[in-house]
Amino acid sequence: MASSTDKSIKKEVSRLEAKNKNYTKKEVSKGAWTAEEDRKLAEVIEIHGAKRWKKIADKAGLDRCGKSCRLRWLNYLRPNIKRGNISAQEEDLILRLHKLLGNRWSLIAGRLPGRTDNEIKNYWNSHLSKKIKQEKQRATATGEGCNAQENKMEEKVNVELREEENSAGGVADSDKIKFDADEFFDFSNESALNLEWISKFLELDQDFNVIQDNNMAS
Repeated sequence: MASSTDKSIKKEVSRLEAKNKNYTKKEVSKGAWTAEEDRKLAEVIEIHGAKRWKKIADKAGLDRCGKSCRLRWLNYLRPNIKRGNISAQEEDLILRLHKLLGNRWSLIAGRLPGRTDNEIKNYWNSHLSKKIKQEKQRATATGEGCNAQENKMEEKVNVELREEENSAGGVADSDKIKFDADEFFDFSNESALNLEWISKFLELDQDFNVIQDNNMAS
């Protein structure tokens, strides 16, 4: 029994080894597609539909993998495909969708009829990303210029205000009325009922208030 089992195992191993020796992996082309390959792929897809790409490659007799056939069809051979001449409306839509979806090119292309994700990605990298970068640089430069101008104007206003305050302070200091009440009024001959000195003081106080009002108004 043991010898019989060993013989069966050795026979199966030999069979597998022989199969592996005879097996050669199919080599696939990775270069540019030819017009003949495009024609064969389009004919097979027209008959069997755009699905099961590995079988499509085999039926078309192409030395291409299924992924290569799928990308070739979606990005170049589809009948309704649009290539180049991206309009301003499409560009605006790409910008808004990219702000929402990021680098999810297939989703963005799905909202642009006839456009492929590969074309949208290439257009973004070659045109739109540079355009956005330049706009940000201009906005930054403009903002810095505006801020510098605003700071300069604010500084000028502050200087003018300080000059006005200093000027007003100088006028107020020069217009301050300094007097000694005992020297200004002669109380020696004034009776308790003589209020002439009070009238003079009220007149003087009124003049002083007028000067203050003028300084505040200016």
